[in-house]
Amino acid sequence: MDLPIDYPTLRLIWWGLLGVLLIGFALTDGFDMGVGALLPFVARNDEERRMVINTVGATWEGNQVWFITGGASIFAAWPLVYGVSFSGFYLAIFLVLVAMILRPVGFKYRSKRPDKRWRTFWDWALFTGSFVPVLVFGVAVGNVLQGAPFKLDGDLRSTYHGAFFALFTPFTLVCGLLSVAMLVLHGAAWLGVKAEAGAVQDRARKFGTGAGIASILLFLVGGLLATRLGFRLEGAFDPAGPSNPLRMVTVAAPGAWFDNFDRHPWMLIAPVLGFLGAIVALLGLWRRSAALAFGGSAASAAGIIATVGLSMFPFILPSTIDPRSSLTVWNASSSHLTLFIMLIVVVVLLPVVLLYTAWVYKVLWGRTSTAALKTDPALY
Repeated sequence: MDLPIDYPTLRLIWWGLLGVLLIGFALTDGFDMGVGALLPFVARNDEERRMVINTVGATWEGNQVWFITGGASIFAAWPLVYGVSFSGFYLAIFLVLVAMILRPVGFKYRSKRPDKRWRTFWDWALFTGSFVPVLVFGVAVGNVLQGAPFKLDGDLRSTYHGAFFALFTPFTLVCGLLSVAMLVLHGAAWLGVKAEAGAVQDRARKFGTGAGIASILLFLVGGLLATRLGFRLEGAFDPAGPSNPLRMVTVAAPGAWFDNFDRHPWMLIAPVLGFLGAIVALLGLWRRSAALAFGGSAASAAGIIATVGLSMFPFILPSTIDPRSSLTVWNASSSHLTLFIMLIVVVVLLPVVLLYTAWVYKVLWGRTSTAALKTDPALY
C-alpha cells in the first residue's frame, strides 16, 4: 500500500511526538510533583498544607494523562523499546507505580479525619508519591544515556543482564537529582502562580531559588560527565529498512553524544534554553514575578529534556553489552501502516485534548487561599 508519508519521515515524526509527550508530562504533571515534594517544607500548619494541595488538587488527575499517553505511545510506536525497557527496568517501574499510587490515595483520604497524625501521614505520603517518581525518572534517563545491559538474540528476544542497584551510578544519580531540582523549581514557580501571597509563597521562593541554582550546576556536571558516554552508528544503513536492530552496526564511542551538536549547531538551542530558562526562573523568583518564574522553569525543563533527545538521536536505548542490539529511530519502530494510522488518530484527537485542557485551566484559574477553606470545609 502506498501511503502519503514515507516510512523514514513517519519514524522521525513519531520520535518528535514522543519528545513532545515527555515534555508535556514534565510541564504539567511535573509541577504537580514539584508541589508535592515541597508540601512538608513550605506549609507549616494544616490550613497552609490544605491550601498548597488545592493549588494542584483540581487538575493533577488530568495532568497524568500525559504520563499514560507517553507510555501508550512507546508501546504502540516503539514496541521493541517498550519490551526491553519495561522488562529490564521492571523493579524501578514497580517502585514508581507504588509511589504514584500514594498520590490519589493521599489526595482522597487526607482530610477524611481531623486527626493531626492522620493528616501528617498522608502529607508525607504525598511527598513520597511525588519525590520518588521524579528521582527514578531522572535515574532512568541517566541509564538510557549511558546504555542498558541488554542483548537481543536472532529472534529479537531480549535478555536483560542488569540488577536494580546497578541502575544507581554517579552519573545516573546526578541525572536523578537534576530531575528533582528541575521539577521542584517548577513546583515553586507554580505556587507563585496559584498560592495566595504570604508565608507559603515566601518559603516556596527560597526552596525554588535553591532548586534553580542546583538545576544549573547539576545540568553542567551532567554534561561534563556525559563527555565519557556515547554510541555511534557505523557504515551505511537504510532509514526505510525493516525494524531489526541487528541489521545495523553500532559501536560505543565516548563523547559521541556531542556529535549532533557539531553537525547541527542549531540544536544548541536546547541546552542554552535549559540554562537560560533556569536563570530566568531565578530572576522571576527574586523579583516576585510569577509569570517570569513559571515561564522560565517551563523553558528550562523543556530545554533539558530536549537536550537529551537531540544529543542521542537517532538512538533511543543503546546496549552496553552488545551495541549491535541498540535500539534506534530507524530500527525499532512499528510498521509503516501502523505509524500512519496512529498519526491520523493523533492529528484528530490531540487538538481536542489540548483545547479541553486549556478550557479546564481557564475555568479553574485563580489563586487558592486559606480563607476559602473556612467558607468551604469540603476543600482538600
